[in-house]
Amino acid sequence: MLKLLVSALAALGLVWAGAAGAHEYKAGDLLIGHPWSRATAPGSKVGAGYFTVANQGSTPDRLMSVSSAFSEKAEMHETSTENGVSRMRPITGGLEIKPGEKIEFAPGGKHVMFVGLREPLTQGERVKGALVFEKAGKVDVEFAVEAVGATPKAGDMGDMKHMNHAN
Repeated sequence: MLKLLVSALAALGLVWAGAAGAHEYKAGDLLIGHPWSRATAPGSKVGAGYFTVANQGSTPDRLMSVSSAFSEKAEMHETSTENGVSRMRPITGGLEIKPGEKIEFAPGGKHVMFVGLREPLTQGERVKGALVFEKAGKVDVEFAVEAVGATPKAGDMGDMKHMNHAN
């Protein structure tokens, strides 16, 4: 029975694999790795989300938007540092993921800003969100809430190359 259920989920293109807190989702040719966030202080109105997206196919796709059930809005941003000054800017027009490419949303780089948090993000919980791709469509995900100040675990990022394509 379990084999049948796993086969049915795989056929739908939505797979969740859990190992020590890491989790991933598959949608078509895209593999979404370990969506996570940091815990926030009571009363905080913003949080951030991180994950990876790998395109295992032969055609590009584009991450068009991110949404969350726990905030008023979610915006894709990119942080860059010039002359010692960090600047954050929105990623407009989506973000292309080329065939064979793996992009990273991580602290200090690309990230999702969750604006208007409805309640604090608490370490150990999972909160629902969605990524919307031009070709793969909407992918429901859960962001694992890590400790305040958490950084990606080595195993969560795999052999990722850091790509800086903001289109």
